[in-house]
Amino acid sequence: MHLTFLGAAGTVTGSKYLLECAGKRILLDCGLFQGFKQLRLRNWSGLPFSPADLDAVVLSHAHLDHSGYLPALVRDGFRGCIYASPASCALAGILLPDSGYLQEEEAEYANRRGFSKHSPALPLYTREDAEKALEYFSPLPFHSRTTILPGVEVTLRPAGHILGASSVEIVADGVTLVGSGDLGRQHDPVMKPPEFVRHADYLLLESTYGNREHPQQAPEDLLAEVINRTVARHGITVIPSFAVERAQELMYYLYRLKRAGKIPHQLPVYLNSPMASDVTELYHQFRDSHRLSDEDCMGMCQVAQIVRTVDESKRLNELREPAVIIAASGMATGGRVLHHLKAFAPNPRNTLLFSGFQAGGTRGALIVAGAKTVRIHGQEVPINAEVVAMEHLSAHADSNEIMQWLSGFAAPPRHTYIVHGEPDAADALRRRISVEKHWPVSVAEQAERVTLD
Repeated sequence: MHLTFLGAAGTVTGSKYLLECAGKRILLDCGLFQGFKQLRLRNWSGLPFSPADLDAVVLSHAHLDHSGYLPALVRDGFRGCIYASPASCALAGILLPDSGYLQEEEAEYANRRGFSKHSPALPLYTREDAEKALEYFSPLPFHSRTTILPGVEVTLRPAGHILGASSVEIVADGVTLVGSGDLGRQHDPVMKPPEFVRHADYLLLESTYGNREHPQQAPEDLLAEVINRTVARHGITVIPSFAVERAQELMYYLYRLKRAGKIPHQLPVYLNSPMASDVTELYHQFRDSHRLSDEDCMGMCQVAQIVRTVDESKRLNELREPAVIIAASGMATGGRVLHHLKAFAPNPRNTLLFSGFQAGGTRGALIVAGAKTVRIHGQEVPINAEVVAMEHLSAHADSNEIMQWLSGFAAPPRHTYIVHGEPDAADALRRRISVEKHWPVSVAEQAERVTLD
Protein backbone atom coordinates (compact mmCIF):
# COMPACT_ATOMS: atom_id res chain seq x y z
CA MET A 1 0.00 0.00 0.00
CA HIS A 2 1.31 3.43 -0.99
CA LEU A 3 0.07 6.88 -0.01
CA THR A 4 0.90 10.15 -1.79
CA PHE A 5 0.10 13.55 -0.30
CA LEU A 6 -1.24 15.71 -3.11
CA GLY A 7 -2.76 18.47 -0.99
CA ALA A 8 -3.34 19.75 2.55
CA ALA A 9 0.30 18.99 3.32
CA GLY A 10 1.97 22.12 4.66
CA THR A 11 -1.32 23.98 4.26
CA VAL A 12 -5.00 23.64 5.20
CA THR A 13 -6.39 23.54 1.68
CA GLY A 14 -6.54 21.24 -1.33
CA SER A 15 -7.02 17.97 0.56
CA LYS A 16 -6.09 15.08 -1.75
CA TYR A 17 -4.46 11.80 -0.72
CA LEU A 18 -3.78 9.13 -3.36
CA LEU A 19 -3.93 5.59 -2.00
CA GLU A 20 -2.60 2.75 -4.14
CA CYS A 21 -3.73 -0.59 -2.76
CA ALA A 22 -5.10 -3.97 -3.89
CA GLY A 23 -4.15 -3.00 -7.42
CA LYS A 24 -6.46 0.03 -7.29
CA ARG A 25 -6.10 3.79 -7.07
CA ILE A 26 -8.32 5.63 -4.57
CA LEU A 27 -8.38 9.33 -3.85
CA LEU A 28 -9.25 10.31 -0.28
CA ASP A 29 -10.80 13.77 -0.70
CA CYS A 30 -10.51 15.94 -3.79
CA GLY A 31 -10.36 19.54 -2.65
CA LEU A 32 -9.59 22.97 -4.06
CA PHE A 33 -6.51 24.90 -3.06
CA GLN A 34 -7.43 28.28 -1.59
CA GLY A 35 -5.58 31.24 -0.13
CA PHE A 36 -2.12 32.23 -1.38
CA LYS A 37 -1.83 32.64 -5.14
CA GLN A 38 0.93 30.03 -5.39
CA LEU A 39 -1.50 27.55 -3.82
CA ARG A 40 -4.45 28.54 -6.01
CA LEU A 41 -2.31 28.07 -9.09
CA ARG A 42 -2.02 24.37 -8.20
CA ASN A 43 -5.70 24.03 -9.11
CA TRP A 44 -4.73 24.74 -12.72
CA SER A 45 -1.74 22.38 -12.78
CA GLY A 46 -3.75 19.18 -12.99
CA LEU A 47 -2.93 15.96 -11.19
CA PRO A 48 0.17 13.73 -11.49
CA PHE A 49 -2.01 10.93 -12.87
CA SER A 50 -4.79 10.60 -15.38
CA PRO A 51 -8.22 10.95 -13.73
CA ALA A 52 -9.40 8.14 -16.04
CA ASP A 53 -6.98 5.79 -14.24
CA LEU A 54 -8.50 6.51 -10.84
CA ASP A 55 -10.86 3.81 -9.52
CA ALA A 56 -12.77 5.64 -6.74
CA VAL A 57 -12.95 8.72 -4.55
CA VAL A 58 -13.86 8.66 -0.86
CA LEU A 59 -14.99 12.02 0.49
CA SER A 60 -14.65 12.95 4.17
CA HIS A 61 -17.04 15.90 3.86
CA ALA A 62 -18.43 18.45 1.43
CA HIS A 63 -16.44 21.60 2.20
CA LEU A 64 -14.79 22.84 -0.99
CA ASP A 65 -11.25 22.42 0.31
CA HIS A 66 -12.12 18.70 0.42
CA SER A 67 -14.58 18.32 -2.48
CA GLY A 68 -14.21 21.34 -4.74
CA TYR A 69 -11.91 19.79 -7.36
CA LEU A 70 -14.33 16.94 -8.14
CA PRO A 71 -15.99 18.72 -11.12
CA ALA A 72 -12.59 19.11 -12.80
CA LEU A 73 -11.74 15.48 -11.99
CA VAL A 74 -14.89 14.21 -13.71
CA ARG A 75 -14.57 16.64 -16.60
CA ASP A 76 -11.04 15.33 -17.20
CA GLY A 77 -12.05 11.68 -17.37
CA PHE A 78 -12.81 10.16 -13.96
CA ARG A 79 -15.68 7.66 -14.21
CA GLY A 80 -15.59 5.81 -10.88
CA CYS A 81 -17.82 6.25 -7.83
CA ILE A 82 -17.51 9.11 -5.34
CA TYR A 83 -18.38 7.68 -1.93
CA ALA A 84 -19.59 9.93 0.89
CA SER A 85 -22.12 9.98 3.71
CA PRO A 86 -25.74 10.75 2.70
CA ALA A 87 -25.59 14.25 4.21
CA SER A 88 -22.29 14.95 2.43
CA CYS A 89 -23.88 13.86 -0.86
CA ALA A 90 -26.77 16.25 -0.21
CA LEU A 91 -24.44 19.13 0.69
CA ALA A 92 -22.24 18.51 -2.35
CA GLY A 93 -25.38 18.77 -4.44
CA ILE A 94 -25.63 22.37 -3.23
CA LEU A 95 -21.99 23.42 -2.87
CA LEU A 96 -20.46 22.13 -6.10
CA PRO A 97 -22.94 23.69 -8.57
CA ASP A 98 -22.72 26.93 -6.61
CA SER A 99 -18.92 26.81 -6.83
CA GLY A 100 -19.09 26.36 -10.59
CA TYR A 101 -21.63 29.17 -10.91
CA LEU A 102 -19.51 31.56 -8.82
CA GLN A 103 -16.42 30.80 -10.88
CA GLU A 104 -18.31 31.51 -14.09
CA GLU A 105 -19.77 34.69 -12.58
CA GLU A 106 -16.39 35.95 -11.35
CA ALA A 107 -14.74 35.22 -14.71
CA GLU A 108 -17.52 37.09 -16.51
CA TYR A 109 -17.23 40.02 -14.08
CA ALA A 110 -13.44 40.13 -14.53
CA ASN A 111 -13.82 40.14 -18.31
CA ARG A 112 -16.48 42.84 -18.21
CA ARG A 113 -14.46 45.08 -15.89
CA GLY A 114 -11.11 44.21 -17.50
CA PHE A 115 -9.16 43.67 -14.27
CA SER A 116 -7.94 40.12 -14.94
CA LYS A 117 -4.41 39.50 -16.19
CA HIS A 118 -5.84 36.77 -18.41
CA SER A 119 -7.70 37.44 -21.62
CA PRO A 120 -10.20 36.04 -21.39
CA ALA A 121 -10.50 35.07 -17.74
CA LEU A 122 -11.87 31.52 -17.50
CA PRO A 123 -13.49 29.54 -14.69
CA LEU A 124 -11.65 26.50 -13.38
CA TYR A 125 -14.88 24.62 -14.09
CA THR A 126 -18.51 25.44 -14.78
CA ARG A 127 -21.81 24.75 -13.10
CA GLU A 128 -22.47 22.16 -15.81
CA ASP A 129 -19.20 20.41 -14.91
CA ALA A 130 -20.27 20.33 -11.27
CA GLU A 131 -23.72 18.92 -12.04
CA LYS A 132 -22.09 16.20 -14.13
CA ALA A 133 -19.86 15.27 -11.19
CA LEU A 134 -22.89 14.79 -8.95
CA GLU A 135 -23.98 11.86 -11.13
CA TYR A 136 -21.06 9.84 -9.74
CA PHE A 137 -21.87 10.25 -6.05
CA SER A 138 -22.77 7.12 -4.10
CA PRO A 139 -23.95 7.47 -0.46
CA LEU A 140 -22.43 5.29 2.28
CA PRO A 141 -24.25 5.15 5.64
CA PHE A 142 -22.20 5.66 8.79
CA HIS A 143 -20.82 2.50 10.45
CA SER A 144 -21.49 0.34 7.38
CA ARG A 145 -18.37 -1.57 6.35
CA THR A 146 -18.67 -1.59 2.56
CA THR A 147 -16.59 -3.22 -0.15
CA ILE A 148 -16.18 -0.40 -2.67
CA LEU A 149 -13.69 -2.24 -4.89
CA PRO A 150 -12.35 -5.81 -4.87
CA GLY A 151 -10.16 -6.08 -1.77
CA VAL A 152 -11.00 -2.59 -0.50
CA GLU A 153 -13.40 -1.93 2.39
CA VAL A 154 -14.50 1.48 3.67
CA THR A 155 -16.23 2.52 6.91
CA LEU A 156 -17.37 6.08 7.67
CA ARG A 157 -17.79 7.41 11.21
CA PRO A 158 -19.24 10.77 12.30
CA ALA A 159 -16.55 13.42 12.76
CA GLY A 160 -18.70 16.33 13.92
CA HIS A 161 -17.53 19.50 12.13
CA ILE A 162 -20.45 19.85 9.65
CA LEU A 163 -23.41 17.77 8.50
CA GLY A 164 -22.15 14.49 7.09
CA ALA A 165 -18.51 15.00 8.07
CA SER A 166 -16.73 11.67 8.42
CA SER A 167 -13.60 10.01 9.59
CA VAL A 168 -12.71 7.49 6.90
CA GLU A 169 -11.39 3.98 7.50
CA ILE A 170 -9.97 2.12 4.50
CA VAL A 171 -8.89 -1.52 4.84
CA ALA A 172 -6.89 -3.13 2.03
CA ASP A 173 -3.93 -5.49 1.73
CA GLY A 174 -4.29 -6.29 5.43
CA VAL A 175 -3.63 -2.66 6.39
CA THR A 176 -6.03 -0.18 8.01
CA LEU A 177 -5.67 3.48 7.09
CA VAL A 178 -7.79 6.07 8.94
CA GLY A 179 -8.21 9.65 7.82
CA SER A 180 -9.54 11.80 10.64
CA GLY A 181 -11.20 14.21 8.24
CA ASP A 182 -11.89 17.59 9.82
CA LEU A 183 -12.68 16.90 13.47
CA GLY A 184 -15.48 18.80 15.15
CA ARG A 185 -15.58 20.08 18.69
CA GLN A 186 -16.56 18.14 21.78
CA HIS A 187 -19.13 20.70 22.97
CA ASP A 188 -20.30 22.32 19.74
CA PRO A 189 -23.81 23.75 20.27
CA VAL A 190 -25.08 22.41 16.95
CA MET A 191 -23.05 19.39 15.87
CA LYS A 192 -22.51 16.21 17.86
CA PRO A 193 -18.91 15.43 18.91
CA PRO A 194 -16.61 13.36 16.69
CA GLU A 195 -16.87 9.63 17.26
CA PHE A 196 -13.80 7.85 18.60
CA VAL A 197 -11.84 5.41 16.44
CA ARG A 198 -10.36 2.37 18.15
CA HIS A 199 -7.80 1.10 15.64
CA ALA A 200 -5.61 2.26 12.78
CA ASP A 201 -2.35 0.95 11.41
CA TYR A 202 -1.77 4.38 9.87
CA LEU A 203 -3.48 7.68 10.69
CA LEU A 204 -3.89 10.91 8.74
CA LEU A 205 -4.63 13.57 11.35
CA GLU A 206 -5.85 17.11 10.69
CA SER A 207 -4.07 19.93 12.51
CA THR A 208 -5.94 23.12 11.63
CA TYR A 209 -5.83 24.29 15.26
CA GLY A 210 -2.98 22.04 16.34
CA ASN A 211 -1.10 24.88 17.99
CA ARG A 212 -3.83 26.60 20.01
CA GLU A 213 -6.75 26.31 22.36
CA HIS A 214 -10.05 27.98 21.61
CA PRO A 215 -11.05 30.91 23.87
CA GLN A 216 -13.22 30.04 26.84
CA GLN A 217 -15.55 33.05 26.64
CA ALA A 218 -19.10 32.05 25.68
CA PRO A 219 -19.52 32.77 21.94
CA GLU A 220 -23.01 34.19 22.51
CA ASP A 221 -21.66 36.81 24.92
CA LEU A 222 -18.96 38.00 22.52
CA LEU A 223 -21.38 38.05 19.60
CA ALA A 224 -23.80 40.16 21.63
CA GLU A 225 -21.01 42.54 22.68
CA VAL A 226 -19.88 43.11 19.09
CA ILE A 227 -23.38 43.57 17.70
CA ASN A 228 -24.52 45.92 20.49
CA ARG A 229 -21.34 47.98 20.18
CA THR A 230 -21.96 48.34 16.45
CA VAL A 231 -25.65 49.18 16.96
CA ALA A 232 -24.62 51.93 19.40
CA ARG A 233 -22.54 53.46 16.58
CA HIS A 234 -25.54 53.13 14.25
CA GLY A 235 -23.41 50.75 12.20
CA ILE A 236 -23.87 47.53 10.29
CA THR A 237 -22.26 44.22 11.24
CA VAL A 238 -21.04 42.30 8.21
CA ILE A 239 -20.18 38.65 8.86
CA PRO A 240 -18.33 36.76 6.12
CA SER A 241 -19.46 33.22 6.76
CA PHE A 242 -19.08 29.71 5.46
CA ALA A 243 -22.46 28.68 4.08
CA VAL A 244 -22.25 25.26 5.72
CA GLU A 245 -22.41 24.97 9.52
CA ARG A 246 -21.06 28.43 10.33
CA ALA A 247 -24.01 30.39 8.92
CA GLN A 248 -26.40 28.04 10.72
CA GLU A 249 -24.51 28.31 14.02
CA LEU A 250 -24.54 32.10 13.77
CA MET A 251 -28.27 32.11 13.13
CA TYR A 252 -28.81 29.78 16.08
CA TYR A 253 -26.91 32.15 18.38
CA LEU A 254 -28.76 35.19 17.00
CA TYR A 255 -32.06 33.41 17.60
CA ARG A 256 -31.07 32.69 21.20
CA LEU A 257 -29.79 36.24 21.78
CA LYS A 258 -32.99 37.81 20.47
CA ARG A 259 -35.13 35.40 22.47
CA ALA A 260 -33.17 36.31 25.63
CA GLY A 261 -33.33 40.04 24.89
CA LYS A 262 -29.53 40.36 24.73
CA ILE A 263 -29.62 42.07 21.35
CA PRO A 264 -32.44 44.24 19.99
CA HIS A 265 -35.35 42.04 18.98
CA GLN A 266 -36.18 44.31 16.05
CA LEU A 267 -32.60 44.30 14.68
CA PRO A 268 -32.80 43.08 11.05
CA VAL A 269 -30.73 40.01 10.22
CA TYR A 270 -30.09 39.11 6.59
CA LEU A 271 -28.76 35.82 5.28
CA ASN A 272 -27.40 36.83 1.89
CA SER A 273 -26.64 33.40 0.54
CA PRO A 274 -29.22 31.31 -1.30
CA MET A 275 -26.87 28.37 -0.85
CA ALA A 276 -26.72 28.84 2.92
CA SER A 277 -30.51 28.94 3.08
CA ASP A 278 -30.68 25.70 1.09
CA VAL A 279 -28.15 24.15 3.44
CA THR A 280 -30.20 25.25 6.46
CA GLU A 281 -33.13 23.21 5.19
CA LEU A 282 -30.95 20.09 5.38
CA TYR A 283 -30.81 20.47 9.16
CA HIS A 284 -34.45 19.42 9.19
CA GLN A 285 -33.75 16.48 6.86
CA PHE A 286 -30.79 15.17 8.88
CA ARG A 287 -32.11 15.70 12.39
CA ASP A 288 -30.13 12.75 13.79
CA SER A 289 -26.85 14.40 12.79
CA HIS A 290 -27.00 17.40 15.14
CA ARG A 291 -28.08 18.44 18.63
CA LEU A 292 -30.85 20.95 17.85
CA SER A 293 -34.42 20.35 18.91
CA ASP A 294 -37.21 20.88 16.40
CA GLU A 295 -38.02 24.19 18.11
CA ASP A 296 -34.42 25.41 17.98
CA CYS A 297 -34.05 24.27 14.40
CA MET A 298 -37.15 26.22 13.44
CA GLY A 299 -35.98 29.30 15.36
CA MET A 300 -32.59 29.16 13.68
CA CYS A 301 -34.23 28.99 10.27
CA GLN A 302 -36.58 31.91 10.88
CA VAL A 303 -34.31 34.46 12.59
CA ALA A 304 -32.93 35.81 9.30
CA GLN A 305 -34.48 37.26 6.17
CA ILE A 306 -33.28 35.22 3.19
CA VAL A 307 -31.78 37.28 0.38
CA ARG A 308 -31.93 35.34 -2.86
CA THR A 309 -31.79 37.67 -5.86
CA VAL A 310 -28.90 39.83 -7.03
CA ASP A 311 -31.11 42.92 -6.84
CA GLU A 312 -32.02 42.17 -3.22
CA SER A 313 -28.33 41.72 -2.46
CA LYS A 314 -27.45 45.07 -4.03
CA ARG A 315 -30.14 46.82 -2.00
CA LEU A 316 -28.46 45.69 1.21
CA ASN A 317 -25.53 47.95 0.32
CA GLU A 318 -27.88 50.93 0.64
CA LEU A 319 -28.72 50.16 4.30
CA ARG A 320 -28.17 53.11 6.64
CA GLU A 321 -29.69 51.72 9.84
CA PRO A 322 -28.18 49.01 12.09
CA ALA A 323 -28.43 45.46 10.77
CA VAL A 324 -26.54 42.19 10.65
CA ILE A 325 -25.59 40.77 7.24
CA ILE A 326 -24.32 37.19 6.99
CA ALA A 327 -22.88 36.41 3.56
CA ALA A 328 -20.50 33.95 1.93
CA SER A 329 -17.65 33.40 1.60
CA GLY A 330 -16.19 32.85 5.04
CA MET A 331 -12.64 33.91 4.07
CA ALA A 332 -13.83 36.70 1.75
CA THR A 333 -12.36 34.91 -1.25
CA GLY A 334 -15.46 35.42 -3.41
CA GLY A 335 -19.23 35.60 -3.42
CA ARG A 336 -21.66 38.31 -2.39
CA VAL A 337 -19.77 39.35 0.72
CA LEU A 338 -17.18 41.07 -1.47
CA HIS A 339 -19.74 43.65 -2.56
CA HIS A 340 -20.70 44.23 1.08
CA LEU A 341 -17.06 44.73 2.03
CA LYS A 342 -16.72 47.35 -0.69
CA ALA A 343 -19.83 49.10 0.61
CA PHE A 344 -19.29 48.89 4.39
CA ALA A 345 -15.58 48.36 5.14
CA PRO A 346 -14.60 52.02 4.54
CA ASN A 347 -16.98 53.31 7.26
CA PRO A 348 -15.68 53.18 10.87
CA ARG A 349 -19.23 52.90 12.24
CA ASN A 350 -19.47 49.38 10.81
CA THR A 351 -17.95 46.08 11.94
CA LEU A 352 -16.44 43.22 9.98
CA LEU A 353 -16.83 40.09 12.10
CA PHE A 354 -14.80 37.10 10.93
CA SER A 355 -16.25 33.99 12.50
CA GLY A 356 -13.88 31.21 11.48
CA PHE A 357 -10.44 30.12 10.36
CA GLN A 358 -8.80 32.41 7.78
CA ALA A 359 -6.34 30.58 5.55
CA GLY A 360 -3.12 32.41 4.75
CA GLY A 361 -3.32 34.57 1.66
CA THR A 362 -7.10 35.07 1.76
CA ARG A 363 -8.65 38.52 2.04
CA GLY A 364 -10.04 37.48 5.39
CA ALA A 365 -6.57 36.69 6.71
CA LEU A 366 -5.23 40.02 5.43
CA ILE A 367 -8.05 41.99 7.06
CA VAL A 368 -7.75 40.15 10.38
CA ALA A 369 -3.98 40.78 10.31
CA GLY A 370 -4.64 44.53 10.12
CA ALA A 371 -4.42 45.37 6.42
CA LYS A 372 -5.36 48.99 5.78
CA THR A 373 -6.70 48.13 2.32
CA VAL A 374 -7.57 44.98 0.38
CA ARG A 375 -7.96 44.54 -3.34
CA ILE A 376 -11.49 43.62 -4.46
CA HIS A 377 -12.52 43.48 -8.11
CA GLY A 378 -9.42 45.36 -9.14
CA GLN A 379 -9.91 48.19 -6.60
CA GLU A 380 -8.15 48.98 -3.33
CA VAL A 381 -10.84 49.09 -0.62
CA PRO A 382 -9.94 50.88 2.64
CA ILE A 383 -10.59 48.94 5.85
CA ASN A 384 -11.81 51.54 8.34
CA ALA A 385 -14.53 49.43 9.95
CA GLU A 386 -13.89 47.70 13.26
CA VAL A 387 -12.44 44.23 12.63
CA VAL A 388 -13.22 41.38 15.03
CA ALA A 389 -11.83 37.85 14.68
CA MET A 390 -14.10 35.45 16.56
CA GLU A 391 -12.37 32.09 16.83
CA HIS A 392 -14.90 30.98 19.46
CA LEU A 393 -17.11 29.68 16.65
CA SER A 394 -14.57 27.39 15.05
CA ALA A 395 -15.95 24.09 13.79
CA HIS A 396 -12.49 22.52 14.15
CA ALA A 397 -11.24 20.75 17.25
CA ASP A 398 -8.46 22.64 19.00
CA SER A 399 -5.23 21.05 20.20
CA ASN A 400 -6.73 19.69 23.44
CA GLU A 401 -9.77 18.30 21.63
CA ILE A 402 -7.60 16.59 19.04
CA MET A 403 -5.60 14.96 21.83
CA GLN A 404 -8.85 13.89 23.48
CA TRP A 405 -9.94 12.25 20.20
CA LEU A 406 -6.62 10.42 19.98
CA SER A 407 -7.26 8.95 23.44
CA GLY A 408 -9.93 6.76 21.86
CA PHE A 409 -7.33 4.58 20.12
CA ALA A 410 -6.75 1.26 21.90
CA ALA A 411 -3.13 1.19 20.68
CA PRO A 412 -0.84 3.62 18.87
CA PRO A 413 -0.95 3.56 15.06
CA ARG A 414 2.27 2.40 13.45
CA HIS A 415 2.65 5.94 12.19
CA THR A 416 0.63 9.16 12.32
CA TYR A 417 0.93 11.69 9.51
CA ILE A 418 -0.03 15.27 10.35
CA VAL A 419 -1.97 16.95 7.53
CA HIS A 420 -4.36 19.87 6.94
CA GLY A 421 -2.53 22.53 8.93
CA GLU A 422 -0.29 25.52 8.45
CA PRO A 423 3.36 24.63 9.20
CA ASP A 424 3.40 26.05 12.74
CA ALA A 425 0.15 24.31 13.71
CA ALA A 426 1.17 21.00 12.14
CA ASP A 427 4.56 20.93 13.81
CA ALA A 428 3.18 21.97 17.20
CA LEU A 429 0.75 19.05 17.09
CA ARG A 430 3.53 16.69 15.98
CA ARG A 431 5.64 17.71 18.96
CA ARG A 432 2.75 17.33 21.38
CA ILE A 433 1.87 13.83 20.15
CA SER A 434 5.52 12.78 20.25
CA VAL A 435 6.12 14.12 23.78
CA GLU A 436 2.81 13.24 25.42
CA LYS A 437 1.90 9.99 23.69
CA HIS A 438 5.28 8.80 22.37
CA TRP A 439 3.68 7.82 19.05
CA PRO A 440 5.67 7.64 15.81
CA VAL A 441 4.55 10.84 14.09
CA SER A 442 5.65 13.18 11.30
CA VAL A 443 4.34 16.10 9.29
CA ALA A 444 3.37 15.13 5.74
CA GLU A 445 5.05 16.97 2.88
CA GLN A 446 3.49 17.93 -0.44
CA ALA A 447 4.04 15.22 -3.10
CA GLU A 448 5.62 12.88 -0.51
CA ARG A 449 4.97 9.18 -1.25
CA VAL A 450 5.13 6.71 1.64
CA THR A 451 4.78 2.95 1.94
CA LEU A 452 2.19 1.57 4.36
CA ASP A 453 3.05 -2.04 5.20
